[in-house]
Amino acid sequence: MAAILINYPLKDVLSVFKIASKVFMHKATPIHETVEYWNKTAQKARQNGLLELENEIEGADEFTKKSIQLLVDQVDSEIMNDILTTEIIYIQERHNLGQKIFTSLGNYAPAFGMVGTLIGLIQMLQQLNDPSQIGSGMGTALITTFYGAVLANLVFLPMAGKLKTRSKQEVQEKELIVLAINSIKDGDNPRLMREKLVTFLSPKLRSGDKTENKK
Repeated sequence: MAAILINYPLKDVLSVFKIASKVFMHKATPIHETVEYWNKTAQKARQNGLLELENEIEGADEFTKKSIQLLVDQVDSEIMNDILTTEIIYIQERHNLGQKIFTSLGNYAPAFGMVGTLIGLIQMLQQLNDPSQIGSGMGTALITTFYGAVLANLVFLPMAGKLKTRSKQEVQEKELIVLAINSIKDGDNPRLMREKLVTFLSPKLRSGDKTENKK
């Protein structure tokens, strides 16, 4: 932790642990449900007008609220895209910072574990005149390497990987929302918009989706 606080500002370290807790506790919405949500939203906008979409803001996440509000306010497409794209970039930067901090923790832990082992070996060598202490001294010396390896490979590096995966999912969802917002603003037919959005789905989900529609 001392090495991390030397490498990164305290506010960044604290914010990353806060972000990490939200990432692990947050239940992500399946991407195919997001596609269906925006398909229904496009149908409402086409039938009742953009003002009707203000009812969709309640209960939505912050990015969706901002996107719908920009659409309802008839903000210019270029300005709207700049605002939403900038938001996505800053989300990526925050997540990348979290990944870097946890990766650094994963790199530091084994190194400091080895430092602990070296200190333990030095103390053990000072007691060579008492052979009965060598076994316990060696065990104490090696335990820090064990803790360092476990913390790195069971906690810190997996957390960095989890943040990377969740970040990718969140950015993908935000990009889908931007595409949907632009499609609604351009007055695209909901069916056409849906075809654009399903490109975000895996082939398995696409085929399942089509089967469901035929039923």
